[in-house]
Amino acid sequence: MSTWSNLNLQDSASPLMEQLIFFHDHALLILVMITMLVGYLMFMLFFNKYVNRYLLHGQMIEMIWTILPAIILLFIAFPSLRLLYLLDEINEPSITLKSIGHQWYWSYEYSDFNNVEFDSYMIPTNELSNSNFRLLDVDNRIILPMNTQVRILITSADVIHSWTIPALGVKVDATPGRLNQTNFMINRPGLFYGQCSEICGANHSFMPIVIESIPINFFIKWIYNNNN
Repeated sequence: MSTWSNLNLQDSASPLMEQLIFFHDHALLILVMITMLVGYLMFMLFFNKYVNRYLLHGQMIEMIWTILPAIILLFIAFPSLRLLYLLDEINEPSITLKSIGHQWYWSYEYSDFNNVEFDSYMIPTNELSNSNFRLLDVDNRIILPMNTQVRILITSADVIHSWTIPALGVKVDATPGRLNQTNFMINRPGLFYGQCSEICGANHSFMPIVIESIPINFFIKWIYNNNN
């Protein structure tokens, strides 16, 4: 059961990830239906005994197998384009977070508040507690409020990195000299793990990302404590 669950997408924690999962299931259903139809036709061709020596062409069937795939592609293209526009839309963010990739750790700055910035390193294996995940936990987590529009600005100080949180449906390249942005809203509390998804050097797999989603009143207290 655990092996099968590893093949699935992570449970969504944002509206955008929910839409991505819906589109994945929609496209997969169409692919399964096409595979079953083609498999059935191939099976029937192998085992039927019908022969027509004078059949040279069939305009009707040729029109059907030309138009039908085009209609099926439209059923995939329209939801895909809608989702692409949703992923690029920036919806009046309440909080802006800046993420800077380094070899091999992340730095974070809360642009809306003074003096709230920190570096986030992976916890070494020999310092892990029983509640930590190996190669995934960090010493300083990103603290964000739930049910709040968050804009994240992503860049790099050295080479190309990629800031990725699968449960939120976020994957953005951190490119030196360029400021990329995206937005998301976390709709439930919890811990959400990610990693750099770009091969950025020898320690590429040792720069994880951890977001802790908390209610807004606890976030305000956390900001207040970090400002003082």
